Amino acid sequence: MTTTDTGPDTAAQDHGAAGRGRGSGRLRPWQAGVRRGGIEVRHLLRNRKELMGYVSNVVVALALAGFISDDVPGTKIPMAQLALAGFSAYLLFQIGLISLPQILVTEREEGTLLRLRATPGGIPAYLIAKSLLIVVMALATLVVLLGSAAVLVDGPLPHSPAGWLTLLWVTALGLLAVVPLGAAIGAVLPNPREALAMIMLPAMALLVTSGAMFPISKMPVVVQNIASVFPLRWMAQGLRAALLPDAARAAELSGSWQLPTVALVLVAWAVLGFLLAVPLLRRAARRESGSRLTARQNKAQLSGAPAA
Repeated sequence: MTTTDTGPDTAAQDHGAAGRGRGSGRLRPWQAGVRRGGIEVRHLLRNRKELMGYVSNVVVALALAGFISDDVPGTKIPMAQLALAGFSAYLLFQIGLISLPQILVTEREEGTLLRLRATPGGIPAYLIAKSLLIVVMALATLVVLLGSAAVLVDGPLPHSPAGWLTLLWVTALGLLAVVPLGAAIGAVLPNPREALAMIMLPAMALLVTSGAMFPISKMPVVVQNIASVFPLRWMAQGLRAALLPDAARAAELSGSWQLPTVALVLVAWAVLGFLLAVPLLRRAARRESGSRLTARQNKAQLSGAPAA
């Protein structure tokens, strides 16, 4: 698990970009957000440690697929392909709902939200920038996973133009469902040291119960019902519809892909996330002050953690 550290280089570049923006007229929030997001993407690409963290997730998925030899019940489709389709959904879910909150909490500790209080349109621009960063990270991870799996372990790929289209819209809606929600969670988590512990256990529980690694029909009915509330179950089902042959529908609860339901659930979570994210980030920014930031940094130093 990794978090992206914007670092002093990114801050300096962002300051320079803002200066250029002031020289040519004030940027709109979406323009500032896209510019800042581009800077952060470039910084990520130069950070080998961060990149290796995401590559390690792909290696884990390939290793797990290599050890699975059974077929999907009632079909001749390798269970490894079902697991890879589900793990692809989990990686999108993880980056949006685990990595993003860690990034936000870490930057809050560094004083980023405090600086946003004095920036017109700062919160929307910041959210746009982080969303752009997360989308690039997620799409790159998905491409690397599916590409390497197809070459190394006979992994799944869409079998038709309709499959590719389904892959695109499920990925897009899945990210829309989890990225704003991740931002909302990041706005209320206490600190980076507790953030991972508070969100990792529920995320791993959803990985096990949402049918991402094996058919959800094997789970108890009450677990199926609980998992069906959350976006991961539907992200995984949508990606299975895109990546697996139609025969794999035999392993689904209803014997069908339920793509309209997949779309409706993901759109509902996307709307909820957007309704929560901006107000919670604004509230977190309003509560920031120099004294709060100094107190947190002093506490971190006393506990042995490096200062921001």
